[in-house]
Amino acid sequence: MMGITGTSANVVVQKYGGSSVADAAGIRRAAQRVADTQAAGFQVVAVVSAMGDTTDELLELASSVSSRPHARELDSLLTTGELVSAALLAIALADLGTDAHTFTGGEAGLITDERHGQACITDVDPHHIRSCLNRGQVPVVAGFQGRSRQANRVTTLGRGGSDLTAVALAAALGSVCEIYTDVDGVYTADPRVVPKARKIDVLASEQMLELAASGAKVLHLRCIEYARRFGVPIHVRSSFRSKPGTMILPSFDQAHAEAGAGEQTLVSEVASANSAAQVTVAGIPDCSRTTARLLQDLAASGLNVDMIAQNPRDAGAESADITFTLPATELPRAIAALDAAQSRLGFESMHHRDEMGRVSLTGLGMRSSPAAFYTFFKALTDAGISPEMISMSGLSIVAVTRANQLADAVRALEMAFDLTPPEQDAAPEPNAGDNPAARVQVVASTAFS
Repeated sequence: MMGITGTSANVVVQKYGGSSVADAAGIRRAAQRVADTQAAGFQVVAVVSAMGDTTDELLELASSVSSRPHARELDSLLTTGELVSAALLAIALADLGTDAHTFTGGEAGLITDERHGQACITDVDPHHIRSCLNRGQVPVVAGFQGRSRQANRVTTLGRGGSDLTAVALAAALGSVCEIYTDVDGVYTADPRVVPKARKIDVLASEQMLELAASGAKVLHLRCIEYARRFGVPIHVRSSFRSKPGTMILPSFDQAHAEAGAGEQTLVSEVASANSAAQVTVAGIPDCSRTTARLLQDLAASGLNVDMIAQNPRDAGAESADITFTLPATELPRAIAALDAAQSRLGFESMHHRDEMGRVSLTGLGMRSSPAAFYTFFKALTDAGISPEMISMSGLSIVAVTRANQLADAVRALEMAFDLTPPEQDAAPEPNAGDNPAARVQVVASTAFS
């Protein structure tokens, strides 16, 4: 199989998630895969998450000690989970005769800003990692963490931080990044909701960004953004089986060329998220100017506002209602921010609905395919689902509906776009799962003329 253009063919960064190193058996399995990859002639950097639910347990422990734990000290506590995983993996590798060396995120060269709990990577200096590789060792890096440049304090990268660690190191080393998890790859829908959902072989990073924003939980948004910015190919694979997973390529051109679909619309996946809330702010005076100030207040509160619709009350009227969606977990902060701003902005009232969700259809060429939009809307209507809001981009169509209708919506769209697998999937190419830089040749998606 051919390697990915522009990457080092001899270096691979392998990241093992919490479910992959949840117990001793998982750690031994990860160590064996690392050792086998090195024996095949590759230089391997291993990045690990904390074991299983360790991070949640540490957060719960901190909450039992203090109702408002200090962010800096909380970071110091949370990073211990990944340190445990790294040390155990190095011990398991030693038993296999593989020389390994453990690194904290800071020692691995990840430099961040000062924001504890949600730090951003500002620089990566992998010279210690390169030296380790040149000595024939396997660097085992604790994910989820870095070190601030000015204060020289440990920081954490927030949700999905270990994925981000792996992608950042792969970018600095010019290598492919393999993400090992408890699923075989990215699927056309959540297999727990749609049992016949099938695995997608190739995606563009732009498509994966849409999927992550729409509720797909295989990779976190920041990890994909970083990979796209620095041209890092990501291979999402199962840590339990040696099969090819889903290759996420940095550009449309690469992914579309792999699919070989010309100008056809490629429908790749249906994703859903049932944690959305919908907020309506009614009677906004001087609507355009006031809406801008309202959104500025929400942004200052760190709120992630999503879809927005503005509805003038009457023709020529200067007041309007706006409706927007945001993650349900952010609803209390949104209500507090709007309550504080009501007298200053002068809107009449506000009401909200939780237990809402989003269902999205993602693929290439959505905006240029009227058939895709028609089929999307008709599938939902035939299933008795009336979308509250709909948005469309060149990559996706997204509808907001009630959370209790999401499963039906996903099934309806899967059937309408024929995203269930054939009776017998083609056998994988021999040894395709053994090459870290392998390119999967066929994309499992529906072409729409």
